[in-house]
Amino acid sequence: MPMIAIEMCAGAGGQALGLHLAGFKHAALIEIDHHACETLRLNNQTLNLGWENIIEGDLKDFAKNTINLGKNIDLVAGGVPCPPFSKAGQQLGHEDERDLFPTALEIIRKIKPRAVMLENVPGLLEEKFSWYREIISNQLSEMGYQSEWKLHQASNFSVPQLRPRVILVAMKPSVFKHFHWPTQANPKITVGEALYDLIAQKGWESAKDWKAKANNIAPTLVGGSKKHGGPDLGPTRAKRQWQALGVNAHRLANDDEIPEPGFQGALKRDGTIQPGCEKMPLLNIRMAARIQGFPDYWSFYGSKTHSYRQVGNAFPPPVAEAIGKQIFKALQASSNRK
Repeated sequence: MPMIAIEMCAGAGGQALGLHLAGFKHAALIEIDHHACETLRLNNQTLNLGWENIIEGDLKDFAKNTINLGKNIDLVAGGVPCPPFSKAGQQLGHEDERDLFPTALEIIRKIKPRAVMLENVPGLLEEKFSWYREIISNQLSEMGYQSEWKLHQASNFSVPQLRPRVILVAMKPSVFKHFHWPTQANPKITVGEALYDLIAQKGWESAKDWKAKANNIAPTLVGGSKKHGGPDLGPTRAKRQWQALGVNAHRLANDDEIPEPGFQGALKRDGTIQPGCEKMPLLNIRMAARIQGFPDYWSFYGSKTHSYRQVGNAFPPPVAEAIGKQIFKALQASSNRK
């Protein structure tokens, strides 16, 4: 008998894919962004994932009008918006209109799953938010859940990126006693190791030299805001980190902008090479998706900007899979379900 999950704020499906690979079957995925929903539908169709109910709409509306899913739910999971707690923003926390922790708790209260998994940015672990974490934990406790927060580094799960994420796992005490966080760290994969075959596919003579230079994990990918312009690889500090890895981070490449023999650097609109980025390739959507831990078979719907926003805001599937497997084991052990 499969374990049944629902996914809140599903985005492009990073966490949902990881949980699917961990053995969960999704009864519903809720996401407000149209392009992300089309990505979920596209992959559900082409990969036959069995995602029965992809709901395009506001999570608050779903919470108010929670549909009868017709089955017991084992896991409620999701990545509620991180800007309220991100150091890149104003860290307004509960005063930020985008804070959906109260909505997530309302859904958990109504659905009564056996387990909960929520992810967010490490800023949520700062002392200034200790009282807010306590409120969340106390509300879960009142619902009968034992909970724990833990910071995870994506690079420990074969994701070639510095992407720390805090995970909240909550379960009934009878289940939680069987739960153990994943502890075995995988060997770190560098940007060069992750992307070499894509960078070298058109025969660029300097691809091996580039791989040797790209000998570390990447800085955290950022998806950007709908209020800002086209995609790039982050603020000035991140761009310098990318440049140290031999990557031109000033914009994202089109699919056909892969280094060919004689490549000297990506051209700007005026036909010149970005100063300091000589012999530095750009990354395209597929390359960025690999940096985020997506398998190559995962497709993204929409323009380059819309696709990159989905990639940059995603939760790495390998991290979700590793934690999901531990949740699955705990649920199975507590019920002796095979």
